Amino acid sequence: MTKIGYSKRSQKKRDNFDKIASKHPTIFCKFVYISNFSLLETYHVSIMLNECIDGLVIKPDGVYVDVTFGGGGHSKAILEKLGPNGKLFAFDQDPDAWEQAEKIDDERLTLITANFKHLEKYLRLHGIQQVNGILADFGVSSHQLDAAERGFSTRFNGPLDMRMGPSAASNAADILNNYSAKDLQKIFGMYGEIKNAKTLSEVVVQERTKKPLETTEDFKQILVKLAPRNREFKYFAQAFQAIRIEVNKELEVIEEFLLQCPKVLQPEGRLCILSFHSLEDRLVKNFIKTGNIEGKEKKDLFGNVLKPMESVYRKPIIASDQELKINSRSRSAKLRIAFNK
Repeated sequence: MTKIGYSKRSQKKRDNFDKIASKHPTIFCKFVYISNFSLLETYHVSIMLNECIDGLVIKPDGVYVDVTFGGGGHSKAILEKLGPNGKLFAFDQDPDAWEQAEKIDDERLTLITANFKHLEKYLRLHGIQQVNGILADFGVSSHQLDAAERGFSTRFNGPLDMRMGPSAASNAADILNNYSAKDLQKIFGMYGEIKNAKTLSEVVVQERTKKPLETTEDFKQILVKLAPRNREFKYFAQAFQAIRIEVNKELEVIEEFLLQCPKVLQPEGRLCILSFHSLEDRLVKNFIKTGNIEGKEKKDLFGNVLKPMESVYRKPIIASDQELKINSRSRSAKLRIAFNK
């Protein structure tokens, strides 16, 4: 495996993972088949794995990109479909994911330790102008959600971080302690779709004057007072999502990425995207349907919509009942597949 990009390396060790991985030195993760259908990983459960791989229509000698390596489940499945001359470029800005990639000894894989908004730039550095397929999974990995020190979890207390990678300009604590009530209201309302966003933002500003917010528990103590009865968990998730999106500029990154895809994909090249909330899916849906993020159709003189890509299926693919039983986090996932015209 080749690795390029940022040189900073994570120093954190995953004792549980290493204990399991040591028993299986020939692979980077322990896989378990369930009912001949789903492939589970100890680091992260790859959602709709079979559907994503089928959607790419992988050619053995093709060039593919997994812009969200994560635990490597999708990447490993792509490598299994590639022949000796095939190539896979994988992006991830998370140092923890880099550690997982290091366990894959495969010269066909090149890990790019950078944000996937730099897709075109890094491919050109490798002399790649166009590829046969691109896969993106916009979800937060199981590992990130379960690692308290990352600050993504609503269940475990940890620092207010929420950065996907070391290049993020600010963390969750910076935003919650420094943004104005007006800016916080916008974030909670737009990114979290929280109905009482104004009240929440005002309470955050009020509470931080008493004591800076430093941990996820500090934030939850505010949220629990304002959460609708019997819907506390959903309210927590919405608020955490809003701050996480702002920390990592996620929607801006997705927009930059989508605009590059038609230039990077070969004619008939496939684009497979997994999204996990309406904000992400709306961007993807609009882009595939109209060729722009706003969803505004532009037509030629004959009334044909001017767009670079065509959807393979009219509606997004969702997880099967069998997968839902195995992994509840697949419930909100939507897979959209398109090809370059």
